[in-house]
Amino acid sequence: MIVILFRILIIAAVLLLTYSIIQYFRNPQRLLQHAKDSSGFYFIDEPSNSKKNIQFVYKGCQFVGEKYVGTTDNSFEIIDIHVTVVNSLELQGLSRDDIYFLEKELLIRYPHAKINWKHPINKLLLTHT
Repeated sequence: MIVILFRILIIAAVLLLTYSIIQYFRNPQRLLQHAKDSSGFYFIDEPSNSKKNIQFVYKGCQFVGEKYVGTTDNSFEIIDIHVTVVNSLELQGLSRDDIYFLEKELLIRYPHAKINWKHPINKLLLTHT
């Protein structure tokens, strides 16, 4: 009887370890940090939760976007996104085209939104809203 109980505990421990490893590799914050370290692009968002901020990384620079709900012609949508950079020193090397790429990615996800870039990013843009 003790041998069977010990086997069940070993199987439970292996399952728990496997579950923990899977959760570690699927963690969005870890993926965001990995994209930042590898100078890639990664986007974290909960579209169904308007109170949760957008986080994204592009070329090693981390951004945070605050979503604001408003009305369109037919429904309530995200109509305003205020984007700030977490660390302004990370902006070094980003060009105007990179900012326009990020704006395009945001508009794909939120077509009714008006993107407001906060200082110092807004100094780089040609069109001010």
